[in-house]
Amino acid sequence: MKHDNTKYILTLLKLQLEELVVIAATETTKNFRIIKMNKFFTAFLLLFTVIAISAADFRESDIHPYHVGSVEMKYNSTSKTFEVSTRFFLDDLENALKDKYGKPVRFHDQKYKQEIDRLLLKYCEDYLKIKADGKFIKINYLGYEEDSEAVNIYLESEKISAPKKVEAAVSFLYNLFDDQMNIIHIIVGGKRESDRLTYPDRYLYRNF
Repeated sequence: MKHDNTKYILTLLKLQLEELVVIAATETTKNFRIIKMNKFFTAFLLLFTVIAISAADFRESDIHPYHVGSVEMKYNSTSKTFEVSTRFFLDDLENALKDKYGKPVRFHDQKYKQEIDRLLLKYCEDYLKIKADGKFIKINYLGYEEDSEAVNIYLESEKISAPKKVEAAVSFLYNLFDDQMNIIHIIVGGKRESDRLTYPDRYLYRNF
C-alpha cells in the first residue's frame, strides 16, 4: 500500500509525543530528563523529515521505524460503561488481521468493510480483556474509523458500577511484532492513569 508520507509521519509523531507523556508519568525525574532529550530530538527529526519528504519518495521502512499503538478506556458515569478506543497504523492492522485469520483486507476500500468489521470483532475479543473489581466485563465492538494513515476502533463495555480497581490484558499486534508497544490510558472518575506495555508484557492494573 502506498502511503501519504507526510500524514504517515504526522501520525507517528502524535503517537511518539503521547509516549513521551506516558514516560513523564512513569519514569524518575533523573531518568526522564535523559529520555525526554532523546524523544524530543527524535520528534524534531520527524518534523524536519515532514518538510523533506514533500519532494521525495521514501520506502515505508524508512518512515515507519516504530510499532506503536494506543488504547484508551474511559468510564462514563452517565452510561455506566467503559468507552474504549484504540488507534493503530492501518497497514500494521491489515497485516495483523491477515496473519491471525489468513484473510487479506484493505482499509479505504468499501468492499472490505463488512469483512473488516467481522475480523476486528474477533481480534478485539482475542487481544483485549478488561476486569472491573475482579470480574471480567463484556466488551462490545461498535465499529472502526479510518483516519488518514491510522485506524480508530471503538468498543463499549456492558453496564457496571464505577470500579475501584481496573485490570487490563492488552496484546494488540503482538501476533505480528515482537517490538510492539501499546500506550494505555485508563480514566475513571476524572482520574487518568497512563502506562505502556511492550511485548511480551500484556497485563496492568490501576486502583481508583
